[in-house]
Amino acid sequence: MWRNKKLVIVTALVAAVLLVGGIGGVVYAQAKNRVDDQIGVTLASDNASQPKTLLARVAAILGIEQQKLEDAFAQARSETQDEALDNHLKNLVDQGKITQEQADQYKAWVKSKPDMTQYEQQLRDWQNTRPDIPLPLPGGFDGFGGRGFRGGMR
Repeated sequence: MWRNKKLVIVTALVAAVLLVGGIGGVVYAQAKNRVDDQIGVTLASDNASQPKTLLARVAAILGIEQQKLEDAFAQARSETQDEALDNHLKNLVDQGKITQEQADQYKAWVKSKPDMTQYEQQLRDWQNTRPDIPLPLPGGFDGFGGRGFRGGMR
């Protein structure tokens, strides 16, 4: 009898931890996206002559062109990402998980990916204007792994 209670308690605790972890992950991802998007987010402004984006305001304060500031941010982001990738690959090589040749191949593969920045705004616009379409469930469109509903309890 005590074993069954232990099993129920442990199962409930594991389910609770997974639920809290999943919710926390979703909240973290959404908060990170909001912070990442704030560089170009339109800020509320009563005065139409004031710059509308954060970068436009910073450019106005510094007295430089907004495009120069955006280019500087893009360059800094790219350099930071390159440094992070180099450090990560160096750690993997130092730990013996990959060889230096594999690290070089991976870096070359990452650099060969096409630049998609020109489509990012189009994707954001589409996501904001699309109707609420529910995502398909894993395993198939019907939610039953492509097997269809068999009915009854098994």
